[in-house]
Amino acid sequence: MSRIGKQPIPVPAGVKVDIQGTHIKVTGGKGSLERDIRPEIEIKQEGDTLVCSPRGTTKRVMAFWGMTRSLIHNMVLGVEQGFEKKLLVEGVGYRAKASGSTLTLSVGYSNPVDFPLPDGIGIEVDKDNTITLTGIDKELIGMTAARIRQIRKPEPYKGKGIRYIDEHIVRKVGKAGAAA
Repeated sequence: MSRIGKQPIPVPAGVKVDIQGTHIKVTGGKGSLERDIRPEIEIKQEGDTLVCSPRGTTKRVMAFWGMTRSLIHNMVLGVEQGFEKKLLVEGVGYRAKASGSTLTLSVGYSNPVDFPLPDGIGIEVDKDNTITLTGIDKELIGMTAARIRQIRKPEPYKGKGIRYIDEHIVRKVGKAGAAA
């Protein structure tokens, strides 16, 4: 039985949830999100909480139960307070610059890399090359951050590249350290 799926989802004041069959729409102060959920999962609104329940007891249905509850909870949190993800550009001469909905990265290639941001993602670049992605869709922010990191992954010798702010890069010693 899913321990996550059993938990009710609190719906704060100012957030409106509209359930029509397998389609759910969550609207709040920051915007609205829509999603089609699996038909194996049933969602009911009971006062100011949402309750997910499975239609069946197979292993597959139980896996979808917890996942669906987490997705809906992230939708409610997103429209109420939003999400943010931070990346750090590390390396000599490595720079990031945001202009409109385009992120320009100078990360050791012969030409700068232009990365177009999807709709619904805000970006801010600090002086210390910290990229902050903001938005209401947690899944979209995570995918965008992963695609930006993919442009120049951090390398294990000097740690140069684009990494998440809380990511730890395991360093290798290199040629000179191995001979000593």
